Amino acid sequence: MAQTLSDITQALLAAARKAGADTADAIAVRDTSVNIDVREGALEQAERSEGLDVGLRVLIGQRQANVSASDTSATTLQTMAERAVAMAREAPEDPYLGLADPDQLAQNWDINRFELCDPTPEPNPATLQEDALAAEAAAAAIPGVTQVQSSSAAYGGAEVHLAATNGFSGGYQRTSRSISCVAIAGTGTGMERDYDGDMRIFQSDLRDPAEIGRIAGERAVQRVGARKPKTGTYPVLFDERISSSLVGHLLAAINGGSVARGSSWLRDAMGTQVLPKGLSLTEDPHRPRVTGSRPFDAEGLPTTRRDIVADGVLQSWTLDLGTARKLGLSSTGNAARSTSGPPSPSPWNIALDQGTASREDLLRDMGTGLLVTSMIGSTINPTTGDYSRGASGFWVQNGQISHPVNECTIAGNLRDMLLRIIPANDARGYLSRVVPSLLIEGMTLAGE
Repeated sequence: MAQTLSDITQALLAAARKAGADTADAIAVRDTSVNIDVREGALEQAERSEGLDVGLRVLIGQRQANVSASDTSATTLQTMAERAVAMAREAPEDPYLGLADPDQLAQNWDINRFELCDPTPEPNPATLQEDALAAEAAAAAIPGVTQVQSSSAAYGGAEVHLAATNGFSGGYQRTSRSISCVAIAGTGTGMERDYDGDMRIFQSDLRDPAEIGRIAGERAVQRVGARKPKTGTYPVLFDERISSSLVGHLLAAINGGSVARGSSWLRDAMGTQVLPKGLSLTEDPHRPRVTGSRPFDAEGLPTTRRDIVADGVLQSWTLDLGTARKLGLSSTGNAARSTSGPPSPSPWNIALDQGTASREDLLRDMGTGLLVTSMIGSTINPTTGDYSRGASGFWVQNGQISHPVNECTIAGNLRDMLLRIIPANDARGYLSRVVPSLLIEGMTLAGE
């Protein structure tokens, strides 16, 4: 009978103890992925992969080392443990290392309520190809689309198990199903491209592939004829497709690793206003059918809902055990890890309060400015929060979309920008990051 992931992690822990580790934790991941790409009505590429990866972290006193492998034979597990212990003995000491205490560990979770795994059978490649072809055909049918760059459909499944010498042992399964399409409109130097896509845990929740292709095609056509906007100071509306990047910069700044190093532009902001009064940013890792949900973190601690920002005031850093100890605080249950590295802090599902105005209302109210629908490049100073990014989208004149724009740069300071955001009401509630379109007045725009 094949070894279960629980058996493999326990065997790794036993090998670590035998090799001389004081404490240890182990993670095992078994995954499957199928990806189908089509082009011009025919199959272009089909890929399937299956793998099993394991990782072992050993601690000797206040020293640690991590090793990983894709072979689970007894000889390999023994070799992994011996090498990890040898490495740990040479590693520098870290006074903040250590596994969770047994009374901190997650217990009695109901994995079924998270709905992380679709019980529907894995789709066969022909079904995936049909979806990709339907998306491609719908994009190609849009007048003005000159070609479909890519159209893909994919399925993924993963099983994860974590165990540690402090007594923790737990695991869960995940699935995902996705469709994406990239369309090109225009010719020569006037070609423009855009995309649409969807990824869900449950196949029945996935949007219709023809809708995805149609929207990709329409978006590409709308971008034809783009030109540089005038340099100046204008209101900028970040479309819902890319507005979560602004919240992502805030989340990076409250990461315990950055805060502990003193390298965050929000390092001194705890208890102060970081968003407009009345806005809150919450984390909820227990939302069903959402990719960022999980019952426990990578150190075996229970995940919980928390207020990151309440009424505009910063309430919490994002912490694992190590960064929490450095800051004299408690972990927020946000440890994440791969098989090849130790835990580090990471946020789960995030939601920013929505406003009462629609995106169209904000466009009307902003008068003249820029609607940003895509961004390229990034120059973010993590210490000061200075912000500069390439952008493209649509010029808004007198509250109405006038024409597409590209090759421009928007700049400001994140601390000031986030204090001025005005949210719309158009966030997609099924995403892991639920963030509506965001209007920011007084952004610096560099064009021609």
